[in-house]
Amino acid sequence: MPKPGVIDIRLSDLRQLFNSLDPAPFHEKDLDRDAEEYIAGSADEFSPGTPLELVIHLPTTQVGGATRSDVPRAVHNYFAYREEEQTRRIRFELRQGRAALAIGLAFLAICMVLRQIAGSLPYPPLQETFRESLLILGWVAMWRPLQIFLYDWWPLRHYAALYRKLARMPVHVLPF
Repeated sequence: MPKPGVIDIRLSDLRQLFNSLDPAPFHEKDLDRDAEEYIAGSADEFSPGTPLELVIHLPTTQVGGATRSDVPRAVHNYFAYREEEQTRRIRFELRQGRAALAIGLAFLAICMVLRQIAGSLPYPPLQETFRESLLILGWVAMWRPLQIFLYDWWPLRHYAALYRKLARMPVHVLPF
């Protein structure tokens, strides 16, 4: 098994790890935005196959309170929630892509029919301008569905996998 990638955080107070405005019970609290970005960014620097572990360094006087508060459970709960959120975003993005694809294909079909009709215009330069414009317009309508299906969902999938990994990593609280 490969050596785990260690993400170290040094805090002067455990409260720095969590969002102070979140009224939820401790094990359900949101992480502080800066802490989340640091953890996720650090995790992203390791290759996807590298196991991870989080080591939180606290003053000796706070380690006992962190142990009683079950910090590992709070971190795991938060990243499991973020994984679910990314999974919902992927489903939404793909649902939006299907709707955009249906609209784009219908619009492309209309443009192709109008293109055939434009072929009957009496003035050839005008005829060719309309035909080419309708062809371009029809394909431009396909831009967004293709963007969604080819590119937009990949980052969401990446972050869902990253958060899944962070939700399962060992979390250790150690004194400094």
